[in-house]
Amino acid sequence: MAASSVTTSLLGSPAFPVNLTPPTPSIHASTPRCSASPVTSAASLISHDSSPAVTSLRAYPTELAFRSSRMHQKSRKNRQAPKASRRFRESRPTVARAAANDVAAAASVAEASLDERVELGALHGPAREEAEAVQAAVFQAAADLDTVAAEAVAASGDVAASEVSGEGEKREGEGQGLGGSADGRARMKRLLQWARELHGGASPPPALRARENRVMGCVAQVWLHVDLEEDTSATDGSDLSRFRLRLQADSDSDLTRGICQLVLRILNGRSVSAALALDSNGPAVKALSAALKPAATAAAASSAKASPAVRTSTFVSLLLSLQKRARALAATALGRTPSVAPLPSIVIGRGGSITARGDFAVTQAQYLKPNEAAVAALVNELTSKRLGVVAHFYMDAEVQGVLVAARKSWPHIKISDSLVMADGALKMAQEGCDSIAVLGVDFMAENVRCVLEKGGFAHVPVVRMAPTAIGCSLADAARSEAYGRYLAEASAVPKSLHVIYINTALDTKAVAHHAVPTISCTSSNVVQTVLQAFAQVPDLTLWYGPDTYMGANLVEMLLQLSSLPDEEVRALHPDHTQASLRALLPRIRYFQEGACIVHDMFGHEVVSRLRAAYSDAFHTAHFEVPGEMFALAMEARARGRGTVGSTQNILDFVTARTREALGRGYEGERLQFVLGTETGMVTSIVQAVQDELAKAESSADGAAASAAAAAAAAADVEVEIVFPVDSSAVASTKEDSSSSGRDSSSSGGNGKPLGSVAAAMLPVVPGVKGGEGCSVTGGCASCPYMKMNSLDALMSVCHMLGQDDALTHLGPYEPDKFAEPLGPGTVADLGYLPILHMRHFQKTGRLSDDLVADIMTRNQHQPSQ
Repeated sequence: MAASSVTTSLLGSPAFPVNLTPPTPSIHASTPRCSASPVTSAASLISHDSSPAVTSLRAYPTELAFRSSRMHQKSRKNRQAPKASRRFRESRPTVARAAANDVAAAASVAEASLDERVELGALHGPAREEAEAVQAAVFQAAADLDTVAAEAVAASGDVAASEVSGEGEKREGEGQGLGGSADGRARMKRLLQWARELHGGASPPPALRARENRVMGCVAQVWLHVDLEEDTSATDGSDLSRFRLRLQADSDSDLTRGICQLVLRILNGRSVSAALALDSNGPAVKALSAALKPAATAAAASSAKASPAVRTSTFVSLLLSLQKRARALAATALGRTPSVAPLPSIVIGRGGSITARGDFAVTQAQYLKPNEAAVAALVNELTSKRLGVVAHFYMDAEVQGVLVAARKSWPHIKISDSLVMADGALKMAQEGCDSIAVLGVDFMAENVRCVLEKGGFAHVPVVRMAPTAIGCSLADAARSEAYGRYLAEASAVPKSLHVIYINTALDTKAVAHHAVPTISCTSSNVVQTVLQAFAQVPDLTLWYGPDTYMGANLVEMLLQLSSLPDEEVRALHPDHTQASLRALLPRIRYFQEGACIVHDMFGHEVVSRLRAAYSDAFHTAHFEVPGEMFALAMEARARGRGTVGSTQNILDFVTARTREALGRGYEGERLQFVLGTETGMVTSIVQAVQDELAKAESSADGAAASAAAAAAAAADVEVEIVFPVDSSAVASTKEDSSSSGRDSSSSGGNGKPLGSVAAAMLPVVPGVKGGEGCSVTGGCASCPYMKMNSLDALMSVCHMLGQDDALTHLGPYEPDKFAEPLGPGTVADLGYLPILHMRHFQKTGRLSDDLVADIMTRNQHQPSQ
């Protein structure tokens, strides 16, 4: 059977003496893909042109043909699933742009709306010429750094370390010598030269170092002050061209002061429109970042404070902060209110204090300090029944808050991602728990049941939180007829490997492995799984499913990696190079009709709001989110300010950045994180941040405390978690309620039973009126299926466990055991094999010999594609 994948072809400033004319390579246009086929080949997404201008190729389905899938063939009676909202949207393809056309393609701000990005082609006359001059100045800065390094190395073969020793990373009089390459030291010398020019060599005005001028995310302390001055001589009619930037900047690091001076030389006195037109992800800024990298690498070699990627991003951080502030000032000057209102957020401060901003955040924060009576009641039930609890990160804040508090008294509670839930359940059974409660969707409970049986604990009951099915739109997509056709196509291609997402049912994995050699993956190990598979079987054809966005994002990430130097690719996987990544991409295919209805809601509207108002924040994205949200986090990741991956990856990223900020010991530092996944994650994130803050505050106790511990204890760090939700992702409890952005401190512990908080205290609650929990215009509130795992449901299960005929009552609550025969064993036996293959890979870093042999020998009678 021939695969039906569709293949698409992607056919000077006086401050800098070097005159660099940006190159004008060819442009590759993208043809929108047909969405009729459930299979997409990565070959349709890439061009083999190695031109430097091909900075990024992103292509996603022009339409997500997400059909209502068949539900489980063995559905229980009275199955009730929450109504699921589907949004069919077009994902805008991003094509490679030549450097000469970057100006015409860069982001600007429409005069009618100060928070919308438009093509710079809307600018004309002097405004356009000025924007082009700004970009040329950035290119010239990059060329200047490249030239001084090349000339110095050519003239002497080295640059004396003494020329930069004691200056490069000096902070308030503290000097330290720097090593690194001759190339890096030459670039550092030029940065130090620019640093001496800052403020004309004089001391900065004291008011500049005010807290409100701090730039987020820089390794050193950086301050930026932005003022606007109206230019009455502007004649091009552009509102934003009327205002000129008046900038001041400073840092406590000499190298960073050089970058501050660079920003001022390029943008001080320029119009707001010209500054907003400079694309932080465009070729000009990328060229400058590449030119700064050797200096950053040399500096990082003598300092443990950050990686070169973070240091190199200082220019971008300053640019994004400048653009954000200039946009707000221009709106005020023009008497306009930007339509982008602040998104709801939770701020964690000293002492673990919590401040909720916006009614949606207030609702989430109510449960971070749960009702003590509810906690005590749950602990009593769990201990008396010896009941272990495993719950997913996406549980509602109400039940998570109680579970976190109860864990202090009853240790057999685990909140984690889906794979670790099963491991946690096995450990609880080994430690004497009589039964296991699963708070999650059905496939999670099925995995727990299977792992316990394979671990010798078949006698330990596993209970779900409802007698009816607790579904999952993504898992159901893998049970559809379309997925059956997809597997049939894969089985017809020799040397095929099916990589299936762990978030699928056990019988789905069994049917898949029966058709095609199959290995499970998680969102945190999918990239390494794919790379290792191609390393062991170079002529492999790889089929990923069922999540469409995750498949597209996987290809996007590999495309970006394929543009890196070989040494950076090998750092990710030692058996791969740029060439091998480009060679494997045409042989990756992914299913096109599967998506989580929650992650599906991170669409264009929410991403536009984030780009306008949160461009300088840290960005996180789960692998399952749509391409635009994923691309935003990938851009941030490239400059050390973002992460993409699993729920655990996101939690680890937030925790690590918080720990780093505490280690720097600065006052007045605020870290802002955009939570690009389901909002249930906030409970675990807040708990982790509070733990880090508490460690820092207590680390300086005692006479033996180190200087680093004392600095961390003195640090005034705030961490803000931003919820990228649309206003329609919440429902009012009153007809006249609104989701305004009012601030409110969350007190919690108000003595009222959880789940019955007065409507007057909670003007809005997560979920649109239809009950989906997500906005159809973009932004996610919470998973409707996870809401079935309520605190009331858990308490009800606990009560039933105490009855004499508990097993009779709890029969409908048990997960399916999949005991039907299939092949040499049962459905459960075969469905567990892909998980075992993944376990082997996680343990050894290699595909098992049995799996490789299966790939090499199965379906060899078919003609090769």
